[in-house]
Amino acid sequence: MEKKRISVRQDGTGDVRTLTEAFRLAEQLDPAMPVEISVGAGVYKEKLSLEKDFVTIIGEDAANTIITYDDYALFFMEEEGVKRGTFRSYTMYVHGDCFTAKHLTIENTAGYGAKIGQAVALYADGARMLFEQCRFLSRQDTLFTAPLPPTVVEWGGFRGPREHAPRDNGVHCYKNCYIEGDVDFIFGGATAYFEDCHIHSLDRGQEVNGYVTAASTPEGRKYGYVFERCRFTSDCAPETVYLGRPWRSYAKTVILHSELGAHIRREGWHDWNKEEARDSGFYAEYGNYGPGAATERAYWSHRLSEKEAQEYKKEEVLKELFEAGLLGQEHY
Repeated sequence: MEKKRISVRQDGTGDVRTLTEAFRLAEQLDPAMPVEISVGAGVYKEKLSLEKDFVTIIGEDAANTIITYDDYALFFMEEEGVKRGTFRSYTMYVHGDCFTAKHLTIENTAGYGAKIGQAVALYADGARMLFEQCRFLSRQDTLFTAPLPPTVVEWGGFRGPREHAPRDNGVHCYKNCYIEGDVDFIFGGATAYFEDCHIHSLDRGQEVNGYVTAASTPEGRKYGYVFERCRFTSDCAPETVYLGRPWRSYAKTVILHSELGAHIRREGWHDWNKEEARDSGFYAEYGNYGPGAATERAYWSHRLSEKEAQEYKKEEVLKELFEAGLLGQEHY
């Protein structure tokens, strides 16, 4: 099927001036029609929602093509009598299979989580998704890699666009991306492979400044989060940030061949006071280096052997993306 192309230019030289208009046009097309949306440089203050398969969004460059908004979880919705909640705080929500985004910044500028709660920049919910040379900026809960966990702990905690939807297992790739935040700023249940990414932890001025990941890998899923050749940096004090903790008890996070800054705590991982997660979850490292790559970690985490590390090669973790044609030899 022929691809539909839509151009977004704020100066009026494109098909539309806003991404909101482009998304509505895309959703009106045949569900099977591929769509490519090109986005000119500019700051787009828009709260965005897209529900369509086979969409590609390409910005001019990430430094100058910026999607921004400032919703946050603790905002009280007077018309509903409840707080907005984490999963309605997003700047951009995408639900679609075979989705690609390149050369964009997606940010939530609401601020410090202690005051405003969670503030999601991107809510990514799709079976096969690729993000390349993108920037994701916020503080608490920057990047949500859906699906949601099967059940909620607190009533109303999942209020949002996919609260009652089936929990489809997504497979995502984040390549050459920059991701910034403080508490649980990469979280969710998708299988997600982070390749050559820059992961930056922001300072909260606390004894524990944050947690990079909070996976909720579904029970029985082989892969959760895998980081390959990434840089973990920070302006935090030494040994004040954990690499991850389990949002749910089957969480899986593996970090390989990555540079870990001095901000990473010696024990590396936190169990979120879920002792069962020490056995049911899986946290592991291989070949990491830098001042944060301690030789002694939490006793329940793992040091992979060379043979075990081979199981986390890109073509194994992202098999579904290769089969769908989203990744090819040019991405190695």
